[in-house]
Amino acid sequence: MAKKTVRTSTLLRRLFKAPNLEGFMEKNADDIQTPPFHEYISELCKVMDQVPERVIKQSSIERTYGHQLFNGIRKPSRDKVIQLAFGFGLDVDGTQKLLRMAQKNPLYPRIKRDAAILYCINHHIDVVEAQSILQDLGLTLLGGD
Repeated sequence: MAKKTVRTSTLLRRLFKAPNLEGFMEKNADDIQTPPFHEYISELCKVMDQVPERVIKQSSIERTYGHQLFNGIRKPSRDKVIQLAFGFGLDVDGTQKLLRMAQKNPLYPRIKRDAAILYCINHHIDVVEAQSILQDLGLTLLGGD
């Protein structure tokens, strides 16, 4: 996570100017690789001085399943990634990055459910209260996927 990264706009400019795709891929290999999700969330725990057990509990994810995510045994759904974002206490940018690292679609404010989730994240509302808000709005609960 401490590695100096190339801006996405720079990478995109390089891609469009590249004479061939293979050359671009070779030259920029370090900048277009994402670490496995379980490695990323484990490193995030270290950076944020948290332990997986606490993040899992605050995410309202079943304990065994949560540990399988941290061990790389399971691949998370988009909802589980969002729940982990709540568990980590991430802000909107951190949540969107977590979704990118899991190769999931970002939260999009034009989608009612995503807008409600973004609101909760931005206002530091915990996952339990967020679930209540989703339910009150008649929207699918997190983990209901």
